[in-house]
Amino acid sequence: MNRVVILHGNGNSHGTDDWYPYIKSNLEVIGVECLTPDIPDNVLARKKFWFPYFTDVLKLGPDDIIIGASSGALAILKYAEDHKIGASILVGTYYTDLGYEDERTSGYFETPWNWEKIKANQKWTVIFASTDDPYIPISEPKFIRDQLGSEYFEFSDRGHFGSHKNPTLEFPELLEFLKSKLND
Repeated sequence: MNRVVILHGNGNSHGTDDWYPYIKSNLEVIGVECLTPDIPDNVLARKKFWFPYFTDVLKLGPDDIIIGASSGALAILKYAEDHKIGASILVGTYYTDLGYEDERTSGYFETPWNWEKIKANQKWTVIFASTDDPYIPISEPKFIRDQLGSEYFEFSDRGHFGSHKNPTLEFPELLEFLKSKLND
């Protein structure tokens, strides 16, 4: 794998948000390139803006490990239906609009999910989920796990794995998992 790219969720950026700097700095210490871009349209995370950015600017491809947080995880799943990527790490992930109008208008729910293509277009997936996530019921990441045969880590005390109200500044479990995959 060439590099790691962290895709933020709705309303986030990568300057100092949550655990993104922790992962980036720890990967750089071991010589792994890690990108933490501020993706355009960061409040709504709409497909029509994100996918061209993934293809034309980030040039995501089969040698990249993509870490997606929340809507970043949703986006990379949908992107993997039609694009080869190396692998994905999905944090606080979901597959339905969760009853939110902003989610419905994002463009990710216009077509049915093609789980077989998502699985075939990457080497592996892993999911990090928490039973106390205030936005995403635990049934959402469990369903994705079952569709993709993903490795799965479930917590009971991580909420949505960071937010402006309750930032998670370190994420050692994700880092250790990622390091183990980079050494494969």
